[in-house]
Amino acid sequence: MSKDKQLITLTRIKTPLGTMIACASENGICLLEFSDCKILETKLRMITQAFNSPIIQRESKFFKPLKQQLDSYFKGNLKEFAIPLDWVGSDFQKDVWKILLQIPYGKTSTYAIQAQKMGKPSSIRAVAKANGMNKISLLIPCHRVIGSDGSLTGYSGGLWRKKKLLELESSFPLQLKLL
Repeated sequence: MSKDKQLITLTRIKTPLGTMIACASENGICLLEFSDCKILETKLRMITQAFNSPIIQRESKFFKPLKQQLDSYFKGNLKEFAIPLDWVGSDFQKDVWKILLQIPYGKTSTYAIQAQKMGKPSSIRAVAKANGMNKISLLIPCHRVIGSDGSLTGYSGGLWRKKKLLELESSFPLQLKLL
C-alpha cells in the first residue's frame, strides 16, 4: 500500500438490536450500520472508493470508545455521542446529515422540516435519499426522521429497529404506524 492511502479498519459490534459493522479511517468513524442492512455492500464499496483503500478487519483507536458509547446509549444512559466522524458523501448529503445532528435525543423530525432548514423546501425527495445514504447510523440519527403523517418511513436497519430506537429514546412505547 502506498503512503498516500489510508487504512480503513472494520469491526463487528454486538448490540441489543443486532450486530453492527463499524469502519474507521485514521480520522474517525466512517461507517456504522447493522450487518443485515440491504445496502451494506454498497455503502462499504463507497467507503473503499472514497478512501481509495481496502477495508480490513483490525482494531482502531475509535472502536473501544464507540463500543462503550453504544453500550451506554442502549442502556439509556447516553444521549449524545462524542466520537470523531469521517463522513463520506456529497456536499449536499453532508448538509443533510448536519441537519440530522440537530434533532435532539427523544425528538423526531420530517424530511420536509429538514428541507426547510436547509433553505430548500422543494428538495424533500433529495433529502430523503440523502438520509438513506447516511453511512453512520445512530451517530448521525437518521432514525429520528418520520413521515409528515407520523408514520415510520424508510430505515436501512429496518423499520422494526427504527421503532425500537425511537422507543428507547422516548422511554415509552410509541403509537407510530409501521408501513
